Amino acid sequence: MQDLEFIATDKAPAAVGPYSQAVRAGSFVYVSGQLGMVPATGQFAGADFEAQARQALANMGAILAEAGCSTTDIVSVDVFVTDLANFKLFNGIYDEFMAGHRPARAAVQVSALPLGGIVEIKCVALARS
Repeated sequence: MQDLEFIATDKAPAAVGPYSQAVRAGSFVYVSGQLGMVPATGQFAGADFEAQARQALANMGAILAEAGCSTTDIVSVDVFVTDLANFKLFNGIYDEFMAGHRPARAAVQVSALPLGGIVEIKCVALARS
């Protein structure tokens, strides 16, 4: 049986349910879906898509950093939005965050997200020893 390491940082919002911010399993780190919430306040970064998307990516980055990873270690990303009309805007924000790194990605529209969020992002990264 493979050992699991549960990753947690106060630089990202605490889990809002019975799950971990991330789990290291073998050669991979699996980051749970991140909403656009500010860790210090527990509130959304703003009501608008851009503010929430930037904060969700920042939260994901903070968890990756806690796991000893960076954006260049990301191999896949899943993006959930409540309105695909924001797809083009998201691509610009995402491109800035990834700084030229191009992991595999899926983006889907969903009817709702936890706590009334409008974007949620999760990823899988290569674990660094």
